[in-house]
Amino acid sequence: EMEAKYTRKMQALRDELDLRRKTEIHELEERKNTQISELMGNHEGAFGAIKNYYNDITAKNLTLINLLKEQVEDLKKKEAVLEKEKADVLRENKELTEPLQEAQELVAELQKKLVHYYRDKEALMNSKAHLKVAQKELKDLRWEHEVLEQRFSRVQEERDDLYKNFTTAINEVQQKTGFKNLLLERKLHGLLTVLEQKEVELSEVVAASNLDPSALSLVSHKLEDVLNSKNATIQDLQLQLARVCKAHNDMLQTFEAKLTAFGIPLDNLGFQPLSFPFPGQ
Repeated sequence: EMEAKYTRKMQALRDELDLRRKTEIHELEERKNTQISELMGNHEGAFGAIKNYYNDITAKNLTLINLLKEQVEDLKKKEAVLEKEKADVLRENKELTEPLQEAQELVAELQKKLVHYYRDKEALMNSKAHLKVAQKELKDLRWEHEVLEQRFSRVQEERDDLYKNFTTAINEVQQKTGFKNLLLERKLHGLLTVLEQKEVELSEVVAASNLDPSALSLVSHKLEDVLNSKNATIQDLQLQLARVCKAHNDMLQTFEAKLTAFGIPLDNLGFQPLSFPFPGQ
């Protein structure tokens, strides 16, 4: 009974699966047929488009071929015309060969003459250029000569003025400096004489008064103060004398430098400028 039972179940299951398989196969066939139909429709559309494309290309190519045939015929006609013109030109060239040879000989001779002409023309241009340069240099030299003459005249005038002023200034400075030095020397000599007299008088006073040592020391200190003051005055006068001598010597150096700059020899002064030595030299 169990075997019959499971046999029946197996048969029912087998029938059910068979029915399901047939149903699925039927669905698959329907989908396949649908896809085939769609593919055929797509293929037919693509084939029609390709067919139209290539039909257009074929029509265009036929039109182009016809056009090219017409152009070839035109070119053949033009070629025939050109061949004819070529023959005419060759005949004319043959007829013109002798005149051409004569013309070539004439051209060769003219070229030789032209070479000489160019060479002569270039030489003439170079000569004109050199002449212009020489004329410009001559003009510049004349102008420079005039400028130099004017400068020379001004320099001569300045030299004469400088010489005159220098001589006058040298004389004035020498007179002033000599007079001032004489005054300073006389003043210094007078101070030294006074100092010597004061020292003699002081010695006589000290010897006659028989002062005590303290009073003598006080007088000596006062005397030293007076002597120091006089020595300071003497040093101040010596410094003034040194400054005056240095200014005089600096002025001489400046005038000598100016004379050298203007090209005037120092011997043309007519005298030897006196250079004062500094005190102590």
